[in-house]
This record gives sequence, structure tokens and C-alpha cells, in this order.
Amino acid sequence: MSVRQRVLLLVVAAGTFTVAELAGWWSSRSGGLLVVAQVLHHPVLFGLLTLAALSAAVIIGVRNLVVRGLVVVAAALSGLMAVPLVLFGGAGPEVTLNHAAPDRADRHLVVEQGAAMIDPLWWVYVDEGSGLTKRRWHVGHINGDASALIKASWAGPDRVRLVTGSAEDKQVHLVDLTASGEPLRTVSLG
Repeated sequence: MSVRQRVLLLVVAAGTFTVAELAGWWSSRSGGLLVVAQVLHHPVLFGLLTLAALSAAVIIGVRNLVVRGLVVVAAALSGLMAVPLVLFGGAGPEVTLNHAAPDRADRHLVVEQGAAMIDPLWWVYVDEGSGLTKRRWHVGHINGDASALIKASWAGPDRVRLVTGSAEDKQVHLVDLTASGEPLRTVSLG
């Protein structure tokens, strides 16, 4: 394999990693395909793979030792800056609730809980469908700095009930869903 072919192969690999991450990012939006988002939406991983492929392409394709050295240093520094993201980024949010809708086995209310430093965070979703075609709809986001998610439940097969606030001051949010599971409104606190 010639140098030109190796460089082209590495550039194509970098482009493939970028397209894969973009597909994952696009699928992570409300209504996106859940499996695609879970498999492909990893920006740090795909960013490092793209950086490695492009750096290798420059190192192989450029004959100037100064340029090669600069690329090696820049890639190493970029990789080192990503280490804290990988080490301290955590495992991500934890699923704390996953309940099927009444009379609807293909529709689930999902709550994930995480943290922003010391404040808890809650993400509320409705998963619609099954298998590779399952879609995830964003129903709400609650920041513990502004409020707390006390309870999330079904108020019928097409309605989600969220109770937020504190034990003394509760607020009830009812979110109606379309036939496809898309919420007609979202709840965002904080």
C-alpha cells in the first residue's frame, strides 16, 4: 500500500468517525432513534478517534520532521486534555424509573437521575416502540437547584404526571402525548 493510499484510508476513517458521531448526536434529539443514540453518541471517543486518524495521516503524509513533531505534540496534548473527561466524566445518569404505560407495552416512562456537581438532575423521557425503531421523546428536565422531582407516573396511556417541588410546596405538571408518543409540551425547571 502506497503512502497516498494510507493517508487516504486514514482521512476516510476520520470522516467515518465524524459521520458516526453526527448520526448519534442527531438521534439523541427528542424523537430520535434510541439505539442509534446509545451506540453512536460518544463525542469524546469519536473525537479522539478522529484526532488520532488525522494525526496519523499527517505524520505519514508529510515529510517535514518539524511538522510531524508539532502534530505529535498537538495530538498528545489534546489526548491528555481528554483524559479528565474520560476519568471524571462519570458513568452518566442512572435510570431510576422505567414503567410501561397502562395498556401500552410499547410505551415506557423513563426517568434518569444524575448530578451537576452537588445538585441532582432529572431527565424524563417517553420511549415509544420497540427494538431498533424505538424512539425517545424528551418530556422534561428538572434541575435540583430550582426544584426536585418528587414523583413521575402515568395518568393514563397518553398522559404523564410529574410532581415537582418540595414536601410543603408541590406542583403537578400534566403532559399529554400524541399517538406517536411525542409530548405536546415539555417541563423544564432550572
